[in-house]
Amino acid sequence: MGPERKLYQKIKKNINTISWIRLENSGLHGTPDLLGYNNSGHFFTVELKVTKSNKIRFSPHQIAFHVKHPRNSFIMVEALGPGTVKLYEGSRILELEACGLELNACSLGLEACGLWFESLGK
Repeated sequence: MGPERKLYQKIKKNINTISWIRLENSGLHGTPDLLGYNNSGHFFTVELKVTKSNKIRFSPHQIAFHVKHPRNSFIMVEALGPGTVKLYEGSRILELEACGLELNACSLGLEACGLWFESLGK
């Protein structure tokens, strides 16, 4: 099982107040990994990234998706080693690519990310 799939398993187990759909789309490059739906009826997407360093790698297609769809899109990054999970708004993808994990996250930790997703649309 790859690292992003392991992160997805953690998300499913720990953020179970959100309905998750894993998007496996080889036809449309750059499509985020997850579609989420909260109890307020709010849809959002999440790109999953796992890194061993401060740097986060994005494909040009992933960057294009988040630039074109800056609202209701997120990037969740797990830093291996410390096991830290950080959440960023998709609108900040260019900053995230430039600054890496030094960029301030909108949420830190799986529990806090779950609360962030639950609050969307309220």
